[in-house]
Amino acid sequence: MKNPFIQQLLKPLFLILALIIVCAFLIRVLTDSETLTDYATKNPDLAYGDSSSHIDENEEIKEEETEMTEMEANIENTGEEKNVANPIPDDRIVYMEGFYYDSLSEEIKQRITGISYPVAESKASEMEMEVFNTLGDDVVPAVTYDDLCYLSVLYYDFNGEVQSGELICNKKIADDLAEIFYELYLNEYQIEKMILVDEYNADDTASITDNNTSCFNYRVVDGTTTLSKHALGCAIDINPFYNPYIVFNKDGSGETYISPPGSEIYADRSKDFPYKIDENDLCYKLFKAHGFTWGGDWNSCKDYQHFQKVVE
Repeated sequence: MKNPFIQQLLKPLFLILALIIVCAFLIRVLTDSETLTDYATKNPDLAYGDSSSHIDENEEIKEEETEMTEMEANIENTGEEKNVANPIPDDRIVYMEGFYYDSLSEEIKQRITGISYPVAESKASEMEMEVFNTLGDDVVPAVTYDDLCYLSVLYYDFNGEVQSGELICNKKIADDLAEIFYELYLNEYQIEKMILVDEYNADDTASITDNNTSCFNYRVVDGTTTLSKHALGCAIDINPFYNPYIVFNKDGSGETYISPPGSEIYADRSKDFPYKIDENDLCYKLFKAHGFTWGGDWNSCKDYQHFQKVVE
C-alpha cells in the first residue's frame, strides 16, 4: 500500500509535467514547428535587433583597422622621407652607435673650402664667404677631398655630459680614431670640446686657446714654413690648452716659447693637474697602441697635445 505522503507529492508533479508538455506543444504550433535557431535565422531583425546596425559596427571596426594600418604606414613613410631628405651615405662606416665616418659631402666641402681647406687665389674672389686659406694657382694641395673623411664621435665634456664631436681626418687614420675615441668614451675620458677648426676661421691659436680638440687644418707648423701633419689630416690635438706646445731656446734667443697664450702654468709637467697627458694617461696609451707618435716625446720641442701617424 502506497504511502499517503508520497501520493500527495506525486499529484502536483504530474500536473507540472502535463503543463510543460502543453506549453511545448503550443510553442511548436505558434512557430510553425520551428526551433529557436530556425526562427532566429529567418527573423534576424527580431532575434538580434537591427541587422544593419550590426553590419555597420563591423564596417566601423574594419575602417578603424584600415586607418591604423595607414597610420603605421605613414609613420614608416615619414622615416623614409627623412632618410631621403638626409640620406645616409653609401660609404658610411659605422664603428659603434654614435661613432662613424663618411667621405666629405658637398655640404662639408662648402663648409671648409677657403677656411681649413685651401682654395686657389684666382677662385677666392668667387667665394660667397670670406676666404682665409689660399694657395697659388700653380700649387697643388698635398691632400685632396677624397683623401679626407668626416668623423663623428661621442665624448664626455668637462661637466661629465655626453656630447657629439666632429673631426675631419685622413681616411687612413679614421679607423684608429674611431676605436680610440670609443675607448675614451667607455672610460668617460673628459674632453672639453670637439668642433671643426673652421669655426675659428682655421686660426689654430684661437682653436687651441679655446681648448678645442681638432684634427685637419691645412697649415704650416707654427713659426715655420713646413707643412704640418694636420694639413694631411694625420695629426690631432687633444685638450690643447692643458697640454701646450713648447719650444726651448726659440731662434737662439734662450727664451722658451709656449702656445697657446695663458697656458704657461701647464708647461711644468712635474705638477699634477686635471687633463694632463703623460705616459700614465689613457689617451697617451691608446694613441701609442695604434702606432701614433706623441709630441711630448720630441727633443727640440714639446707638443704635449699632439699625436700624429705616418700613413702611406
